[in-house]
Amino acid sequence: MEFGNSYVQGVYDGLAKRYPEQKEFLEAAGNVLKSLVPVVEANPEIEKQGILERITEPERTIMFRVPWVDDAGKVQVNRGYRVQFNSAIGPYKGGLRFHPTVTLSVIKFLGFEQIFKNSLTTLPMGGGKGGSDFDPKGKSDAEVMRFCQSFMTELSKHIGPDTDVPAGDIGVGGREIGYMYGQYKRLRNEFTGVLTGKGLTFGGSLARTEATGYGLCYYVEEMLHCMKNDSFKGKTVVISGAGNVAIYATEKATQLGAKVIALCDSNGYIVDNNGIKLDVVKQIKEVERGRIKEYAARVPGSEYHEGCSGIWGTKADIYLPCATQNEIDEDSAKKIVANGAIAVGEGANMPSTPEAIKVFQDAGILFSPAKASNAGGVAVSGLEMSQNSERLHWTFEEVDAKLEDIMKTIFHSCYDAAEKYGMKGNLVAGANIAGFEKVCEAMLAQGIAY
Repeated sequence: MEFGNSYVQGVYDGLAKRYPEQKEFLEAAGNVLKSLVPVVEANPEIEKQGILERITEPERTIMFRVPWVDDAGKVQVNRGYRVQFNSAIGPYKGGLRFHPTVTLSVIKFLGFEQIFKNSLTTLPMGGGKGGSDFDPKGKSDAEVMRFCQSFMTELSKHIGPDTDVPAGDIGVGGREIGYMYGQYKRLRNEFTGVLTGKGLTFGGSLARTEATGYGLCYYVEEMLHCMKNDSFKGKTVVISGAGNVAIYATEKATQLGAKVIALCDSNGYIVDNNGIKLDVVKQIKEVERGRIKEYAARVPGSEYHEGCSGIWGTKADIYLPCATQNEIDEDSAKKIVANGAIAVGEGANMPSTPEAIKVFQDAGILFSPAKASNAGGVAVSGLEMSQNSERLHWTFEEVDAKLEDIMKTIFHSCYDAAEKYGMKGNLVAGANIAGFEKVCEAMLAQGIAY
């Protein structure tokens, strides 16, 4: 990767030499560093104080084994991670992911992105991420409980409400958070806001379930309004995924006047040109934990297609990738452009490859990067932390209004930062720059610890 700046090039080359096997992390670091070149050139103190070297190296990396017993009585062993990346502006904050694809590289990539995403929210939260290669799918509740208790037995030594506050991510929902919180409370003998995404009866926040999907739509709506004098109203929308983010992005986009016509899971996708019936999707995915293909059997006129990548060939005005990283490659991006799309908003973590993003930008399509447009989840997690600290419980309407305001503020921070450095309309660069500047200022103010 070429940067056109010797300092930035040296930082990236050093990372590539030190971590050649960490492809996901190197890709994320390279993309951010490329955006920061004009900032570095305008601020010599960044190089003098080694800010880029410091911000690309985690403050702490924790790896541990997680032994647990399955229902057959057999001992299983998984690997657990917590990467505490940067605490310059607040305690480490970021989700826990339970999925077979989890590696140190994936956790580092997610934790690095989390630094800037959390900074953009305007809330005092640092960046971190964690998880395990454990797969909750196909496991009984008892097996998931035993795994979560074992995982938290080790993790509890490294987290706390003023140190590190994990949350959920892929494979970690309310069930898993509940089991882990119960174990933390049992071990530490304290009732604190050490995890977010908790149940409403023990410190959770209303609107947390909806937050990432709702926040994505609030950001995209503001982007459409400010950059195109347009809105969701009357638009057709394709959304990838069928989990929490996709479901509530569908709900909010529909409330804003759009018609969502496609959803998918890891096996295939559905198309319903009459508009997705969200009550059916919620029944299948949230209650029955079934597969999205069951929708086609229940809703006349809808279609199911094997293979999830085909969803990008479905013609629509707006595309919201809400499934997983790198789900839109260059070829898929070209299909979206050919379909006449006006906007793409990322709801998953880094769902578009760099090549895909270039296709969107070259075509003049409005594009919102994940670290900005999917920050609604962590924003409401931050609001949950505030409620826990104050022993308060805000209404849904209060939290939702704060979320909408935060997402609009994030958009304008990204837009203004891009314009400041001569890249008007480039929200990818704007998000990286706006998130970086706040953390950089805090790091400069706090000095270097020897």
